Amino acid sequence: MGHELAVVVAVLIGIVAQTPALKWVRVGQREHYLPGRIGPFFALWFRASFVNQALLVVGLVLLVGSFVQSFGTEVHLVIAALLVICLLLTPFGLGFRGRTSPLALTSRMRRLLVAVGLIDVIVTLVGLVVGLPLAFALLAGFFAPAVVELALIATRPLEDHLLQRYVDDATERLLRVRPRVVGITGSFGKTTTKNYLATLLEGSVRAIASPASFNNRGGLARSINERLVPGTEVFVAEMGTFGPGEIAALCSWIPPEIAVLTALGPVHLERFGSEASILRAKLEITEQASVVIINIDYPRLALAAKALAGSATDRRIVKVSAIQLDADVTVKPNEEGELVVYLHGQKLAKIDAGDIAPTNLACAVAAALECGVAPEALQSRLGLVKSPANRLVTAVVPDSGVEVLDDTYNSNPAGARRALAALQRRGGEAATKFVVTPGMVELGKRQYPENYALGKAVGQVANQLVVVGMTNRIALMEGAAEAQATAEGTRLDAVVSVKDRDSAIAYIKRSAKSGDVVLYENDLPDHYP
Repeated sequence: MGHELAVVVAVLIGIVAQTPALKWVRVGQREHYLPGRIGPFFALWFRASFVNQALLVVGLVLLVGSFVQSFGTEVHLVIAALLVICLLLTPFGLGFRGRTSPLALTSRMRRLLVAVGLIDVIVTLVGLVVGLPLAFALLAGFFAPAVVELALIATRPLEDHLLQRYVDDATERLLRVRPRVVGITGSFGKTTTKNYLATLLEGSVRAIASPASFNNRGGLARSINERLVPGTEVFVAEMGTFGPGEIAALCSWIPPEIAVLTALGPVHLERFGSEASILRAKLEITEQASVVIINIDYPRLALAAKALAGSATDRRIVKVSAIQLDADVTVKPNEEGELVVYLHGQKLAKIDAGDIAPTNLACAVAAALECGVAPEALQSRLGLVKSPANRLVTAVVPDSGVEVLDDTYNSNPAGARRALAALQRRGGEAATKFVVTPGMVELGKRQYPENYALGKAVGQVANQLVVVGMTNRIALMEGAAEAQATAEGTRLDAVVSVKDRDSAIAYIKRSAKSGDVVLYENDLPDHYP
């Protein structure tokens, strides 16, 4: 092969070798462009499949071969071509554009792609200087996850700077409109509580709430800039966090007068390391609040309520519960399938329990009262409260007659237990009950035991468990196997493993008949294996 042709082929191979980075760029986008998230997903994909482990080993051997200078040009090109094929396949199952969560070519994504390209060019230029341009181009392709991680770190200051002008606009608008701010946080139940509260405020207070799960810096700035208008009396802000200091930073420009803590659990334990760290991060919402509404059914939150009440500040603590009648607001189920709302132990109203989350409703009732809604007005609004989309919403499929419980937004141990209880209440004796789930994620060291427990719990309620994907397959199936091995109390007839959401839906369409009940518990996007 002539030298010029070899160079052209080498350049083309080097360019193609960079395309696998698109897979990891999409992972970065799905993980909110947070540095540090590519590595865990790299590990997750290669733990999940022997094929991916084999591809990684083969790719590494070929990469080493590309640096062996004693090989001729033709051999290097063959090695490079094989390595490119290996990189395009790796990790097997992770697509370039995706099905359930396609790559969105936003302005931020374009800037990230430019940064990835610049890093690849720099690595290749270094290779050119040392006389190994093809090998270094392949090196950049092989380490695409690390390249994307570096690009996320490099672009973070620029993205923060670009976002700041929207934050400044939102801050100025808040100062001009001057609504009372209700800040809501918690390990889970934030969006549900926010939606309940918005329903209870309607008709009594001019209020707006941040939409969907817009609960970070960019989402809240957008909510304020697009929705906050003169005359708004209350702004309800859902506040999420992936790390310490994030809620404190939000509160520095959206200071809540009323802070609500809905729940505490192992959600994002993988990021925080301990529930104590999660609690400290969530308590940042209370630092400027004059009223703190706190769910004391969680022991750590109960202790936090005592500590806050005993601190040398004038903030007022409002305790809510689904168990204790001596709380300020209690929403407690009764034996007739109703939820009874109590204020300071006195009955206010009863509503059909449906699939309403009692403690989330208690938080919303307490916040509505603090916002000036009269108890009498609350009585008429309570019956209008309903679950937000994909959070234990029930419907009957018209054509098939199958009842579906949609709890796909996310999942946590407490929410999964509540969803299984809802499934247990439904369907007649002849009904087949299905649970379709990929399990729960971001639980750190508790991920295996919690998913094992979920698989076991499904065995007490459902006839069939459909495990989606590889992420928690072993834990769910081993938990289900224990349930099946325990003859007493188990209903589980079959455990089915499918590769993805589409396969699960196809299985349900083939298997479920009129009168059957299907719980879809959690739904991981396809950047999870």
